[in-house]
Amino acid sequence: MAESPSTRTAPPEGGSAERLDRRTIVLGLVIVSGTVMAILDTTIVNVALETLGRDFTTGLSTIQWVITGYMLAMGTVIPLTGWAVDRFGGRRVWMTSIVLFVLGSALSGAAWNIESLIVFRVLQGLGGGMLMPTGMAILTMAAGPRRLGRIMSIIGVPMLLGPVLGPVLGGWLVEDVDWRWIFFVNLPVGALALALAWWKVPHDHGEHHGERRAPAFDVRGLVLLPPGFVLLIYGLSTATSHGGFGDAATLGWLAGGVVLVGLFALHSLSRGERALIDVRLFADRTFATASAAVFFVGIALMGSMLLIPLYYQTGRGEGAFAAGLLLAPQGLGAATAMPLAGVVTDKLGAGRIVPFGIVLLVLGTVPFALVQADTSYWLLGSALFVRGLGLGCTMMPTMSAALTTLRREVVSRASSTLNIIVQLGGSVGTALLAVILSQQISDRIPQAGGGGAGAGGLGRIPAQVREQVAPKLADAFGHTFWVALVLTAVLIVPALLLPRHGARAKDGERGAVPFE
Repeated sequence: MAESPSTRTAPPEGGSAERLDRRTIVLGLVIVSGTVMAILDTTIVNVALETLGRDFTTGLSTIQWVITGYMLAMGTVIPLTGWAVDRFGGRRVWMTSIVLFVLGSALSGAAWNIESLIVFRVLQGLGGGMLMPTGMAILTMAAGPRRLGRIMSIIGVPMLLGPVLGPVLGGWLVEDVDWRWIFFVNLPVGALALALAWWKVPHDHGEHHGERRAPAFDVRGLVLLPPGFVLLIYGLSTATSHGGFGDAATLGWLAGGVVLVGLFALHSLSRGERALIDVRLFADRTFATASAAVFFVGIALMGSMLLIPLYYQTGRGEGAFAAGLLLAPQGLGAATAMPLAGVVTDKLGAGRIVPFGIVLLVLGTVPFALVQADTSYWLLGSALFVRGLGLGCTMMPTMSAALTTLRREVVSRASSTLNIIVQLGGSVGTALLAVILSQQISDRIPQAGGGGAGAGGLGRIPAQVREQVAPKLADAFGHTFWVALVLTAVLIVPALLLPRHGARAKDGERGAVPFE
């Protein structure tokens, strides 16, 4: 096989290839400057829902679409990213994504009613959904297979810190500034990210050979796959407001999504590499195993980011800003573990670090499963730090393991697929745990009406009433955390099948995907 320009971007073999050079590190920081905006915006709006409902005189069932529309837009556009990177090049797609995201942010901040805000959030999500997979593709091609663990550790930091910093920043802006600044804050950050991209992101990676690598756009795949994901995520989100998964409408949405995704799988098998996502990638055992693990990591991460802030705000009566600060230990633990995890992954393989991370995740979840109305914040903070260590040893090593055995020319599509799986896992975890929590609260406190808002409405109950129902609330949260713990522990099955050798032990350039 002739060497392509994108292959030549990899560093030369040898000792120097083991270390991240200054140019690659700077490129990683440039990518982080853009991805951090999109990741923060997945959570920064959560703390502003009550204020938005009051300003726009509308209920939570409508306001929640400010978040749901953003997430659905991100999930819809991710499958397009692999084709766009191959067709137009990583630099062009990256800069276009930043422009779309900043434009959506500016319009959202200037929204005049709830309908306009939802529409502008969808536009923002279209840009945000392309940022992370495009950034991963650019960095993966720049770093080479021997250094995937290290480079993934760099871009993984905002993925784990974003859900922690988002509520803190959002709470401060809503309480002390104005809710519109949760969107306007992206404007200077986006302008800086665009300038850095113009300066530092290279012109290569498929820009000159896009026609050969992506000869035709997969229109049929576009008609089947993104709408399929939209129906699945919408069905999961409606389960929280229709009494669970037994509702006929919810089952209809989910069934429609499954049918569309199944039809896409058949279409992809026939179209091969020209498909929006090449499902034959899953014929590689390492990629398939890591993909399953990534799905459950998404459940563990995003599911916990739903439950833990709700516990602090609803069960303990803390404000949004205080709840965000109480989440900080998890981010600190992740930031501590990720650099070490990247080195271990490159040298010894993900199979030696990810199982250890899962054990830490489970141990860090146990105190929440046993939570009481007056459980010490010090104990919960320590548990969150341990959870953060576990997440740092799990997410990015798993994602880097999925890419190490693939041919270089399919890496951009594979990284796009992994981001779709993370998004889907996070949506499943959020919807499932919200349903369980709502049902648990409704069973214990019928007058709370927990089913409609996923327990979120309980944050408004008076302090004296909360003191009376606090033990029941703690019991409801504890039961739900037990479910989250089980979903986390399931990770051990695919984790034990991950490779137990470092990138240097294999010829990653040739790959192991069983089709050429």
